[in-house]
Amino acid sequence: MTAQAPRFAPKPAWLKVRAPGGEKYNALKETFRKLDLHTVCEEARCPNVGECWGEGTATVMLLGDTCTRGCRFCAVTTGNPRGAVDVREPEHVARALSGMPLQYVVMTMVDRDDLLDGGAEHISRTVRRLKELRPDMLVETLVGDFGGHLDAVDTTVDARPDVWAHNIEVVRRLQRTIRDVRCSFDQSLRVLARAKERVPETVTKSSIMVGIGETDEEVLETMRALRGVGVDVVTLGQYLRPTPKHAPVDRYVEPSTFEDFAREGRAMGFAYVAAGPLVRSSYKAAEVFLRSALKPAPTPGLLPAGSLVRR
Repeated sequence: MTAQAPRFAPKPAWLKVRAPGGEKYNALKETFRKLDLHTVCEEARCPNVGECWGEGTATVMLLGDTCTRGCRFCAVTTGNPRGAVDVREPEHVARALSGMPLQYVVMTMVDRDDLLDGGAEHISRTVRRLKELRPDMLVETLVGDFGGHLDAVDTTVDARPDVWAHNIEVVRRLQRTIRDVRCSFDQSLRVLARAKERVPETVTKSSIMVGIGETDEEVLETMRALRGVGVDVVTLGQYLRPTPKHAPVDRYVEPSTFEDFAREGRAMGFAYVAAGPLVRSSYKAAEVFLRSALKPAPTPGLLPAGSLVRR
């Protein structure tokens, strides 16, 4: 086991990143500001924002910037939007993304328990419209659990994103103390299972944070549970406390331990495992996922949807 991180211990060298900057980063930032688009890269204070934006990859957040849930690891604003939805957003986002020089986009969302369908139809309309405008673009949707309502899951899967992702976040024992009370380990497994059952060719994906109080064996148990419901791709990364109000870091997991997780995951049958201290659910999505989990394109720069390589 990796040693527990002392309180207020400095971050190890492998967690230090450069301050964001560069031509592509600044261009993307200016574009998102002009188009009034929210990105989870900024809202969740992701440490990789500089690297990802510098390479032209970003994750757009739909349905506003206020989440109805209050998980102890997340820096996104918590509140009650009281049903407020920008009905123009699906068209606005689709048109904005279709004009960007991207081949792979990640669209995520805040939880919207104030909406009858949790925002499922809104997500679906955005995906469908983007696919109409840019049929060559690969789309990943990183969504909530919709309160366990499987009809809402069906709505988002039926829009045919190339990747359907939902994060289980932490091991079973930590669900009640780290995630919002409306989340649960089994509920997350149910929605992931439903997505795969609904459209079997859809690539399903989930993510686990480590260093927040779990053991290595619990991580492996969680990976086995995800694989048991047909999840194709799993990502594992170090939890970093966004503010003093959030759950503390329990330990800094060594890079070698992440290598062990990746090796074990491949043995379990995952198509791809991205594991490392700075890996996030949508970390370097184009590079990590497309280069490692999809077949090479017959045309340079393009990748056909649904061409998952099983390894």
